Amino acid sequence: MEIFITIASILAGTLAIILFLWRFYFLRNPNPIIPSRENLILSPANGNIARIYEFKKGQKYTAEKGMFGKIPLFTKDVAEKGYIILIRLHVYNIHWQRAPISGAVEHIKYTKGKFFNAVNDVHNMQCFFENERNEILIKGKISCKVIQIAGYLARRIECFVKEQQSINRGDILGLINLGSQCALIIPKIKLMVKEGDIVQIAETVIGEIHENV
Repeated sequence: MEIFITIASILAGTLAIILFLWRFYFLRNPNPIIPSRENLILSPANGNIARIYEFKKGQKYTAEKGMFGKIPLFTKDVAEKGYIILIRLHVYNIHWQRAPISGAVEHIKYTKGKFFNAVNDVHNMQCFFENERNEILIKGKISCKVIQIAGYLARRIECFVKEQQSINRGDILGLINLGSQCALIIPKIKLMVKEGDIVQIAETVIGEIHENV
């Protein structure tokens, strides 16, 4: 009997520690020091830059998450050419997302996770997950898109803005519980980061908007 009580006490203590870390570490949301210049595009997430794609009109792009996860990346509602920046979120990173520019939320599109079985296609013998994601299109001096990407099938994304809502740079957009990636799609501008860089949410400058934009 004493053994069961001891085991129960250990489990209860472990659960309490996990809940404490979840609330006060994983869900921490410190206030960023936002750069004052309005023509700067800021990082929407905390993490490291996994990939940077330079996109052009008519081409198709996907973001891969792990061995079997992937999502399509649509760019035509942002610009004819520009950059796709994939930011990888680790477990120790801040998991909130903030607005990279000031403007209005033009469109929000949520897609829950799906499983695709392609075994019936003899030319494509693969199975893969299409990760849960939420696309937030913002229109300001430029158009840009922030995509929250979560894990396989799980409903882990929270979005705290609405369509037509006015937002300022650094305002909270949402949260990815146990987040995986955040994608930023921007037009062709002066890029100020590279693959492998560590970025801080709403503090690191991703790029600079040209004055003639």
